[in-house]
Amino acid sequence: MPWFVKIEEGKVDKSTFDQYVSAHKAYVQELIAKGHKAKTGYWAQTSGGMMLFEATSMDEAEAIIAGDPLVQNGCVNYKLHEWKIVVE
Repeated sequence: MPWFVKIEEGKVDKSTFDQYVSAHKAYVQELIAKGHKAKTGYWAQTSGGMMLFEATSMDEAEAIIAGDPLVQNGCVNYKLHEWKIVVE
């Protein structure tokens, strides 16, 4: 299955963002349970973060991102890319 990456930057204040972090983590756990091998995290030196996951297609990847509570609640701007792995 192809890998995808959502690179994001926050667009709301921290207190608003933090309201949705638990729901985002639970959503990522659901993705893992469904076999998408999702990983999520944030940048240590600056704001923003990234989520890696597998999906069957860009359409499915877009649907996965649309279901992310951080996206649904307008907390982040993001870019979605298919990631081609060259060495494992």
